[in-house]
Amino acid sequence: MIRLLRRFVHNWPLKLGAVALATMLYGGLVVSSSAKLFEGSVPIESIGTTADVTILSDLGAVSQIRFLAPEDLGLRLDSSSFRATVDLSDVVPAAGGTSVAVRVVAIDQRIQVLDYQPRRIVVELDAVISRTVPVTPVLGPIPSGLDVGDPKVDATEATVRGPASIVGRVAEVQARVSVDSSGLDINRLVELLPVDSAGEPLSPVDVEPATTRVRLAIFTDRQTKTLPVQPVVVGSPAAGFEIASITTDPLVVAVEGDVNDLVALEVADTSPVTMTGATSDIETQVLLLLPDGVQALDSPSITVRVTLRPIVSTRTFEAGLLLVGARADREYRLSTDRVLVTIGGSVADLDRLSGSTITLTLDVSGLDVGSYDVSASANLVTGLTLVGASPNPVVVTIALPPTSSASPAP
Repeated sequence: MIRLLRRFVHNWPLKLGAVALATMLYGGLVVSSSAKLFEGSVPIESIGTTADVTILSDLGAVSQIRFLAPEDLGLRLDSSSFRATVDLSDVVPAAGGTSVAVRVVAIDQRIQVLDYQPRRIVVELDAVISRTVPVTPVLGPIPSGLDVGDPKVDATEATVRGPASIVGRVAEVQARVSVDSSGLDINRLVELLPVDSAGEPLSPVDVEPATTRVRLAIFTDRQTKTLPVQPVVVGSPAAGFEIASITTDPLVVAVEGDVNDLVALEVADTSPVTMTGATSDIETQVLLLLPDGVQALDSPSITVRVTLRPIVSTRTFEAGLLLVGARADREYRLSTDRVLVTIGGSVADLDRLSGSTITLTLDVSGLDVGSYDVSASANLVTGLTLVGASPNPVVVTIALPPTSSASPAP
């Protein structure tokens, strides 16, 4: 009996391990025999990224998903039944390819995912940067018999944004324009294309603005003409101001176009200069507004100077009189206590004066008993002048007070 017991417990760890292994193999066999296989494709999504990081590599998709599900559910599975993700929060941008684990879960918690392919993928990230680059119009082949002017673009610069490794290679954004044989001038929106120094398109790169307007004069009989510059001024200055002068630099411009376009053109208008509410002189750079098919030979930029001046006017007010230099031991009588005064100055200054009390002064310093014609004067703010007063001068009668009459005889 003891011998039998010894034989049973001999090498018991190995025997116990063998039993456990057999149990696991049997369990795996049972599971594999009851597991189902989904052979569709589930796109891999990224999590843990920020707006200043972009994914350069293709994440791909998982397939061959083995899973367990209750037999009585009658599930009809498709790609939306599973979600495949990779966590990129620990991946360093611009560090090259990094191997990350793929995680697949079922949307329905009753489904247990057993296996899938691939289990890991290589991901490459890059930092997102922005740069400002020039906009360059690029013309296609010019049909025979046509002549073209210089292309004009509304946007001279654009902002490119995308992966640092790609945006760093952007030399410019091009507005590529094709010219057909119709001979019609071009005036249309054109998509902006980021390119490298060799003119090769780069992607993925976002461009802001995405388009720009390109204007191109096309000639069949090119001629030139010199035109005076006509400044276009719109709006009115602030109350109390008026336009004194308008000048341009240069005074004339040379333009080119087909004969039919130039024959009726007498002046070259500028873009509008707005004067609404202005209270001081304005100097600004504006463009010429030329008809389609006509363009300036030199720079289309014109300097417009608008000079303002106050509007001078006069108004009549009623004013009181104030004696200056009067003696306490004298009595003063005036021929009137009110005069009408006419004051000149800018409308703005006169507006501020309206409603206030206006007083003129009569200087009686050094005058003794008697009657005198004394001229009225006004102490006005700078910019205002006393144009006239009525009556003026004012008669001032000076007398001794009654108590100061001659003493009676002794």
